[in-house]
Formats: sequence, structure tokens, C-alpha cells
Amino acid sequence: MPAATLPPRRLRLGVFAPMAGHHIGGWRLPGAHPGGEDFSVMLRIAQQAEAACFDLFFLGDSLSVGPSSTPSVAARFEPLTLLSALAAVTRHIGLAGTATTSYGDPYTLARQFASLDHISGGRAAWNIVTSSNATAPYNYGRDGRADHQARYDRAAEFVEVARGLWDSWEDGALLRDQASGRFLDADRLHALNHDGPHFSVRGPLNLSRMPQGHPVLIQAGSSKAGQDLAATVGEVIFTAQESLDAAQDFYRGLKARIAAAGRDPDAIAIMPGVQPIIGATPEAAAALYRDLQEAVSLPLALQGLSLELGHDVTGWPLDAPLPPLPPTEGIKSRAELLAGIAAREGLTLRQLALRAAGARGHCILVGTADQVADRMAEWFDSGAADGFNIMPPYLPGGFDAVAAELVPRLQARGLAQTAYAGRTLRENLGLAAPANRHAARRKQATGN
Repeated sequence: MPAATLPPRRLRLGVFAPMAGHHIGGWRLPGAHPGGEDFSVMLRIAQQAEAACFDLFFLGDSLSVGPSSTPSVAARFEPLTLLSALAAVTRHIGLAGTATTSYGDPYTLARQFASLDHISGGRAAWNIVTSSNATAPYNYGRDGRADHQARYDRAAEFVEVARGLWDSWEDGALLRDQASGRFLDADRLHALNHDGPHFSVRGPLNLSRMPQGHPVLIQAGSSKAGQDLAATVGEVIFTAQESLDAAQDFYRGLKARIAAAGRDPDAIAIMPGVQPIIGATPEAAAALYRDLQEAVSLPLALQGLSLELGHDVTGWPLDAPLPPLPPTEGIKSRAELLAGIAAREGLTLRQLALRAAGARGHCILVGTADQVADRMAEWFDSGAADGFNIMPPYLPGGFDAVAAELVPRLQARGLAQTAYAGRTLRENLGLAAPANRHAARRKQATGN
């Protein structure tokens, strides 16, 4: 594939592809995949996205399941296992997996992502989350969920340790000199010896330095604590913003935080989630959206809304306004977003549940491919987004329309790439490889 000549600024595109799609009713449409575990569907979407020159194939995760779980969550592959399989059958697209900092340990996670980066030739990305789900702790021997700030305190140290482990090996440390018998240069292999409030990790990591140096770091928190972490470590920011005004406010605020942290805000890509619902005509698109909404099970929508709000609303009056909610230790930013929509628009609980069933507070774009491209271009041009994480309402048809109709229109406008510019995900995103801290010290000490 030839290298691309990119404009100074262009849309970054990811596809976030749960098997049952993002719309709670999507799996019930004729021709939709009903969910579960089917590698052939994930392979199809990844290869379609690569043919359309998407930057990222993105996987979410959930660490618990129950009778009230939504179809996209109830049964799903473990992300890094699936991405490793996809690495063997793709060549260019970035492979982004969600992994929590609230359970497990940094050494194992650092090893897993380093392995994925080596296997894929430098295409790994880590979506850093703190696991707000209230039932997940019981699968990991915990008595309950830690509070919001405590989760982020642990996350900051977790990321610090992982980054230190990825710097264990300098470039050139792995000699593999069969003639001399020297396998590695011990002077270029470094123990971490981290001892902090949450973790004690000696290191070094038992993999050599990965092709990208570190995987691309994605951060999806929009609360104050989430934005603080994003500003210090995030390289791609995944966020939920339903309106242009809200997206612009978030964009300006986070870019200012990034600058205040001493980083280049132009190097960090903010990518809101969007759900395109595309029809050949505006009327056809509207009809498809109606079909999706009519396929929603209200009890399931209420259970999903309860998860987003951090409060069980299943027994509350359906046709009364959403009452004021106390703070949650769950996803604070999402609860505030949805409660704000209900307050501004005077929605009843029923109306809010059906609204959230579509994209959980992310922006839904209903129209022809040209109309959806217009809206995406408006967000991009007006300082609301550097790109988008596409959230198909159902698979595979909901992404077929994106790949075949929407992306070619964005490419024709010069907004989206038509070929991959580099070999690694960092190169394709225009991100510099992180300097190895030990190599930097060596250079400073020796001048070499």
C-alpha cells in the first residue's frame, strides 16, 4: 500500500465494534448479528475498516455479567486475545484494547500489550479504564468497588509502572550474536525497582523494547479525575458528547489542561463517539432509526440506564421526570451527561431510557451519508473533535454503510486518509515514539 500524503490536519477514525452493536435494539433487526462470540464477524469488520483506512479497531470490555446485562456486554471476547488473532490477518490498522487498572497488576498488563505490539508489528493501543462496574470487584476477590478518586489514584500509579516496564530494555539490548554467544547487553537492561502506595514491582519486563516503544495510550474518562489522567498520559481521548456546543466546551477545556501539563495539545487526538444511522434518503434513515427504537426492550433499556446513572431506576415512575440524583461512584461524567439531557429537555424516565438505548449519551447522526459527513465535518472544523470513534448501531450492516458510503465522502473532501502513511500506529497517527528514559540518561552521560 503506498504511503499517503496527508493534509496538515485530518480526521482520525476508529471503529468501536461490539458483536451485538451499540444500539440496544440493533441485534433484533433483520440481518443483524444477534451477538455472542463470532470471530468471523470481528474479522470482517476489522478488514473492512482497514480497507477504508481507519486508524483504529477499538474493543471495549466488561468484567462482570448478569441477567440484566445488555446484549453487547453479556457475551464477548476478551479483548487482547481477540486483537492478537486479528493482528495476524491485518497489516495496517491499529488494534486498541480496553484493560482496567483496578484489578490485576501492571507487570502482566505491560507484558500483554508489549506482546501485542510485537505480534502486530507496532499497532497496539491501550484504552485505560478504572472499571466503575459495581459487580466486577466480586470476580476479583474484592468486597466492593473502590471510590472514584481512589480508582484514579491507583490508575495513575498503574500507568506509571507500566511505562517504566516498557523502558526496561533499551534499543539494541537484545544482541542475539550467535558467533560470540552474547544474547543481550546487560548494560542496556534495567530493573524498575518501583515501590509505591499500590504496587511494588522490581522488573525488568521479559520482552525487549516494542516496535512503538510504548503502545498508544487512550483515555476515556471525562470526569475531573479522568481529564487529569488524560491530560498527563492520554494520546487519544475517547469521550461522549451529545451536542456540538458540549463537544466544543470539552475540547477547549481538555486541550487547555494538556497544555498546562506541559504537553503539546495539537499532538493529542480527541475522538468523540458517534453513531451514524445512514439511509439512502433522509426518510430512509429516519425509518431505520424508528425501527431501532421500536426494537428496544424497555426493561433492558432501564437496566442499561441504571448502569450509566449509577442508580437502579427500574422501579421508578416511568412517566415522571428523572428526579435529582445523588453523586455516584460509577461513571460520574456519563451520569452527569444523561441527567443533564433529561433536565434540559424535560424528559421522563421512559424517554431518557429510550434515548440512552441508542448510544448511551454519545451523538447519534441520522441521515444520508452526505448529511452525516456534513455533521462530522462541522464538528472537526469548529474545534469539537480531532476525529471520531464510530459506534455502529448493529453489525454487520450498520458498519457496511459507514465503510461503503460515509468514509468515501469524507475522503473525497480531503478529511480522511486514503492510504496509511507509516508502518506503526504511532506513525499513522503522527505521534512521536516515546524516548527510552535509560537511553536518554546514557546519552546525557556519554554524549552518544
